Amino acid sequence: GKIGWRFIEEPDVIPLDFDHLRIVLFGLLSDLIILLAPFFLLMMILAIASNLGQFGFLFSTKKIKPEISKISVFKGVKRMFSMRSTVEFLKGLVKLCVVTLVSLGMALPLLGDVELIAQIALPHTIDRIHLLAIALVTGTVGVMTVLAFLDFIYQKKTHMKQMRMTKQEVKDEQKQQEGDPQIKARIRKVRAERHQQRMMQAVPEADVVITNPTHFAVALKYKLGEMDAPICIAKGLDHLALRIRGVAEEHDVPIVENPPLARALYDTVELDQEIPPEHFTAVAEIIGYIMRQRGDLPLH
Repeated sequence: GKIGWRFIEEPDVIPLDFDHLRIVLFGLLSDLIILLAPFFLLMMILAIASNLGQFGFLFSTKKIKPEISKISVFKGVKRMFSMRSTVEFLKGLVKLCVVTLVSLGMALPLLGDVELIAQIALPHTIDRIHLLAIALVTGTVGVMTVLAFLDFIYQKKTHMKQMRMTKQEVKDEQKQQEGDPQIKARIRKVRAERHQQRMMQAVPEADVVITNPTHFAVALKYKLGEMDAPICIAKGLDHLALRIRGVAEEHDVPIVENPPLARALYDTVELDQEIPPEHFTAVAEIIGYIMRQRGDLPLH
């Protein structure tokens, strides 16, 4: 027969003593197990098959390996009373209270004549229980839908807040993308030092150094018959200008003080480039004079 139908059709013939009730309940439980066993067996087979299909057969004792950190009382208390755990507990409590209030509000009007149920025919009682169940399910589902929507909004905002990067994380990301500013500054410093070193090595080859006399220094090189115009092989400002002047003095390179021309050349000519045409005349007079003094050109 149908499981449990005897409790509805012939409740008066069911013995109420402990020994008979135990037999009746055991039989009911056995019928339920027989009825549900195929379903649970099928679910178990599908679960095992899906796991084997995705990952294959895996055997590992890592998950059952005892770890002291997992049984730490301090960490356990910390997890229990963390902000997230507290918020989740309060959310669950609010949901339970709201669902309870709504369920009672919908069920109480239908239970006004509950004391008369014993005198009502069984079909009417079942109809009343059916209506009560529908009302409770409808109210509960409606409330849970609203609560789920509100919880979704809260979880989304919380997730977006957690995804925001801290100032330190932004700095670290910039370092990864653009390079560490300190390292980049160090590289620039090394490059500048090497650049200055190359200039200092080129100063002895200059034909003349035009100075401000102390703030600017421009070293020019010119090979008659090989170059169309003098080229700048070194230039510097302030401290670097003094270094260029010192190297020139050590190697007997002529130094000419011409503040306007020194500044103009410093601003307009780049390293290893020819001087601009507008300075040809002034520079030619200086280099011509030096070459005549060296005997590279006739005096007249």
